[in-house]
Amino acid sequence: MRRRGGRVAAGDGRRTGRERSGPAARGAVPGSRPAYTVRLPSVTRSIPRTSVAERTVGWLRVAAAYAWRLILVGIVVWGIFSVLGRFQLIAVSLFLALVVTSVLRPLADLLNRFMPRPLSVALAILGSIVLVLGLLALVGNAVAGESTRLSGEFRGGVHRIEEWLRQPPFRLSAGRLAALQQEVTDYLSRHRASLFSSAVSGLGRVVEVITGGALALFASVFFIHSGERLWGWVSLRLLPRGARPVWHRAGHAAWRTFAGYTRGIIIIAATNAILVGIVLFILRVPLALPLTLLEFFAAFVPLVGSPVALGVATVVALAGRGPLTAVAVLVLIVVIGQLEGHVLHPLVMSWAVRLHPLVVAVSVIAGSIVAGVIGAVVAVPFVSVVWAVLGALRAPPPKT
Repeated sequence: MRRRGGRVAAGDGRRTGRERSGPAARGAVPGSRPAYTVRLPSVTRSIPRTSVAERTVGWLRVAAAYAWRLILVGIVVWGIFSVLGRFQLIAVSLFLALVVTSVLRPLADLLNRFMPRPLSVALAILGSIVLVLGLLALVGNAVAGESTRLSGEFRGGVHRIEEWLRQPPFRLSAGRLAALQQEVTDYLSRHRASLFSSAVSGLGRVVEVITGGALALFASVFFIHSGERLWGWVSLRLLPRGARPVWHRAGHAAWRTFAGYTRGIIIIAATNAILVGIVLFILRVPLALPLTLLEFFAAFVPLVGSPVALGVATVVALAGRGPLTAVAVLVLIVVIGQLEGHVLHPLVMSWAVRLHPLVVAVSVIAGSIVAGVIGAVVAVPFVSVVWAVLGALRAPPPKT
């Protein structure tokens, strides 16, 4: 390599570079690594680790999250109903006390404008007791006064039913009817001991009813007089400070819904009873007043109570007045059902929580399975209150 003035000639340098580029000039073996190679550090990409839950399908993950929460809620509800089943008498008494409070609280508030609070509460409760006892006495007097005439009408009605069963399409012979009567008599004679024990246990039920009524009356006095103070005391003693506004909002929504439902169902029951009573009196059906009272109390079981009460009225009309009157009462069942379902419920319950008829039917059936007649009565207001509380908790809190 020639140097010029201590520097390598540019041309030689270029030529030298070209010479180095050839494998023969450099003496390198083809396929070997170059002499001057810079090895860069290898860059490893970090792959994010995902859990098994994140690698599952989205809808399955959401369904699983809802599933265990629903299982937890179901366990809590089952525990609550198990406890209430142990103390059924106390639970029913407190429920009746809340019903009485929702009905008589507005009357007590109205009387409180003119007299002290304790006197207004006492007057409202005593007045309602006198009204109920007077109504029961009127019904008993009507039944006792017509007992002789009714016994004759029912014997004639039974004979008319037998004649009707002998005609088409039943065509039951007299021997068959006598055999049916004998089977009923034999059944009563065979199960006389069990029927007697059922009557004795019924007396125990009467004692429980009296005890529950006394407890409900005692609790309703305090609920009407100072319900707000009781709620404030419970929230102050049992709830943390941060949770009190939420519970207050839920409590007010629950009471507003329960009171609205109770007053609404009383209005609907009274309307049904008045209509049924007018028709029964026009048709001269025996025991019209007791059947009217039965219709009033049966209307507290939605979708089921009124047809059952009117079915009893149909049997009484068939025995007392004949098939034509019974058919007229059957037509009354259809008319009252349509009026209750399409006019009274939407009109009266519009200011309370409105539930779909399917929800009402399922609630009544589920309540009857769990707790019989009491469950059927309690089911719909319970579902209404739960729905109202959930709506109040989902809504944003009011701005202060």
